[in-house]
Amino acid sequence: MLPEKLKSELTAQIARVDHPREMAIDVINALQDHYGYFSDEALAQAADLLGMSPLELDELATFYTFIYREPVGKHVIHVCDSLICWMEGDENLVAHLCDRLGIQMGGTTADGLFTLLPVCCIGYCDRAPAILVDRQVHGPLTIDALDRLIDTLRENHS
Repeated sequence: MLPEKLKSELTAQIARVDHPREMAIDVINALQDHYGYFSDEALAQAADLLGMSPLELDELATFYTFIYREPVGKHVIHVCDSLICWMEGDENLVAHLCDRLGIQMGGTTADGLFTLLPVCCIGYCDRAPAILVDRQVHGPLTIDALDRLIDTLRENHS
């Protein structure tokens, strides 16, 4: 259930724009932040708030890489698979990361802490090889730096 405070805030934000559709991504992101992903329940709530059909919002949501229509881990790791990161050695990092987390690309760890997703480019070629963790860039990475990052994230949830 959507908390009344969040619903009121979103309703107020929508009321300030000429066309409610302008706020679609903002509403989707707010509901995703609340639920952890953009669930079917959140989809229906967003459609109601925006005066849009659930199909229109689903089409929009499935277009964007950072909108999750299925549950994800507490920390979402987007691995850049661009040419530049590949040239800088991200294949070894990806293999190490998959092995370290015990999941393949697209998977979520059994403890629900990490989800590993590919992304075609994160726009940080100057920091290649790079990843995004919870929308924060990390790079250039080495296996040691990657291990420290994973250890830190695990420690913060112990």
